[in-house]
Amino acid sequence: MDKRELLQQWYQRVWLEVDLDAIDELFTPDTEAKGLLPDFAAGPDDFRDLVPMFLELIEEPTFSLDKVMEEGDWAAALYSLSATNPANGQQVFGSAQLFARFAGGKMVETYNSIDFMSFFEQMGLLPEQSMYLCLTGQKIRG
Repeated sequence: MDKRELLQQWYQRVWLEVDLDAIDELFTPDTEAKGLLPDFAAGPDDFRDLVPMFLELIEEPTFSLDKVMEEGDWAAALYSLSATNPANGQQVFGSAQLFARFAGGKMVETYNSIDFMSFFEQMGLLPEQSMYLCLTGQKIRG
């Protein structure tokens, strides 16, 4: 199975089907996903908490692997999320990047960059134009 297929399984099984046992099939026990939160590396047990917590915020999620590049043990991917905000029924979108190293058909290290600010802004959890406010030096106030 190529790395793109393994990534597709990760999003399909773990994030869409909420098959938390698939985490152990696609990660090693020592795998750490860096970049999800500052100064935090998520391991398999963290994903068992993180996935349901995130999915509780949205309805009807879909993930798309928009671009994938593979070289040796590594894969880089641009991916996107589309979902419904249950509070107002509006579509929300997110984008992210993943850089992962594979061994034995599993991800053994990952580096993530996710546009949480835009996503949480669309969810109504941050004020509109939060990035603009930050760039002008203003504090975000709710």
